[in-house]
Amino acid sequence: MKRMMFFMMLMASLVVLTCCSAEDPLSDFYNDPQEEWNQGGSQVPGNNGSGSSATTGVLATFAVNPDQTTAEPTAAASEYFPEDEDALENNDFKTEVSIDLTNPVAKSESGVEVTVKGGHVTANHGSAKGICYVLSGTTTNGSFTVVGDKKYEVKLNGVSITNPDSAALNLLSGKRAYVVLAEGTDNTLADGAGGSQKGALYCKGKLLFNGKGSLSVTGNTNNAIHSADYIVFRKGNNISVKSTANHGIKANDGVFINGGILNVEVTAAAAKGINCEGHIVVNGGRTTVITTGDGIYDTDDREAKGAACIKADSTLTVNAGTLMLKSTGSGGKGINVDMEAYFNGGEVYIITEGGQFRSNNDTSSPKGIKVDGNLTISGGTIWVRTSGNNGEGIETKGKLTITGGEVASYAYDDAINSKDDMTISGGYVYAQGKANDGLDANGNCYIKGGIVYAICSGSPEVAIDANTEGGKKLYLTGGTIVAVGGLENGSQLTQACYLASQWSTNAWYTLSYGNSSFSFQTPSGGGSGLVVSAASAPSLLKDVSVSGGSKYFGGLGIQDGTVSGGSSVSLTSYTGGNGGMGGGPGGWR
Repeated sequence: MKRMMFFMMLMASLVVLTCCSAEDPLSDFYNDPQEEWNQGGSQVPGNNGSGSSATTGVLATFAVNPDQTTAEPTAAASEYFPEDEDALENNDFKTEVSIDLTNPVAKSESGVEVTVKGGHVTANHGSAKGICYVLSGTTTNGSFTVVGDKKYEVKLNGVSITNPDSAALNLLSGKRAYVVLAEGTDNTLADGAGGSQKGALYCKGKLLFNGKGSLSVTGNTNNAIHSADYIVFRKGNNISVKSTANHGIKANDGVFINGGILNVEVTAAAAKGINCEGHIVVNGGRTTVITTGDGIYDTDDREAKGAACIKADSTLTVNAGTLMLKSTGSGGKGINVDMEAYFNGGEVYIITEGGQFRSNNDTSSPKGIKVDGNLTISGGTIWVRTSGNNGEGIETKGKLTITGGEVASYAYDDAINSKDDMTISGGYVYAQGKANDGLDANGNCYIKGGIVYAICSGSPEVAIDANTEGGKKLYLTGGTIVAVGGLENGSQLTQACYLASQWSTNAWYTLSYGNSSFSFQTPSGGGSGLVVSAASAPSLLKDVSVSGGSKYFGGLGIQDGTVSGGSSVSLTSYTGGNGGMGGGPGGWR
């Protein structure tokens, strides 16, 4: 009920805002800042045209590691707060109550009652307003608990709290808790194994992080950080979270990342790095999440489940900032969303390495991005790599719409898959299925614009697949297309397509059309047949040298570069059909 009330309030607030379209319920979050990604890479060996495809370069080698020292990205969307009161600057906490956890002292001060039992301190501010608790000192067998009827601030000013029996920081007041990390300070919170607490840092109300200090939280019984309401992170926060028993960060009603450096590592089976029953919105900062636990069979829900770096039971919106996500256990996912997902800006890099998890006649397959509702990509950069068996790159149970941005998926199974229609009208899209299709729509596939470079593994798969066996088609009406492995049989090609007389692995080609060109490096293995298409009749050169231009897909594609050398490749008219019916529907769990 609480989650539904929050969603209704959120939707009501959008009525007074300018929306991108009536179909975008979270359009007030949208923005499109992005930065360049540069990293070297090495070749990954693969087979040529024999049921497997492989690529080279950064897509095959980019890494995801925790990083507390590199500055957070400067580009960010406007901060979002569910309510104006959530911003610390809109409040006044002038009454400071200092508590030294090394030598805590019971006292009555400024309307606050502080009680001490061993190393455990409880502060009750009752109806007193404007209270700021300033914590310092160290305890290895203690805690700090807050109760009271008014919102409050907790300033962590170089504090270290370990509670072997329960939560280290136990914010039991249901009012807003503004946790401020004092600039230049290091703070640590940890609990012990075997208790009943929900988190090493537990907050009954809204949990609002501020400040430019650092915080390390370790959960050994349940979650590391848990809010029964929503959580807001802001620019300047430097927070490291680890959990050995359950999720890293858990919120009931929302997670809003407006900035900061956030590193999350979880090791438990099927654990989530960030787990939210409501909406997740990313507007800035750098968030790195690593999960290593394998899948489990949930006997209550009677289904196999895997870990996930980010799990949203409602919607996910990414407007800016950087997400670095890696899941290594069986059935693990980078992003798992139960409703809709919107990618409008920022940078998202995802790696999954585990294989499929099987138990009790059910499975959980590894996926880079899994969305149960519609998936919309309008900007930003998304790179996905999956290496475990049955690992799909990007998958939605609903419609997939790409209108802008850069999307690159190098996957063991289908690189990009939609259960419903797939529409690409803009942006740069790279889709390589190492053992399956590149693009796979189980509805119709509409390509209207943008640049699409798709690669399949080889017959019977195709580079771009639609559900022909279900009466659907590939409709090509625009855009620039490079398809290693051909197009779905029965495609409706309004824009002319051409078949190259030959193609070679690990070679640079340039497709020229009108006043533009797209240069691309072929993989070290892939399907038979190279099909190209553009708005005007193209020409194709092989073994070219390219300098300058705009690089995409980790350097595998270059738009409008300066081309020299090369030999002409003859092109003949192509009407579709190379590799049979394609891979069919992928797994959905």
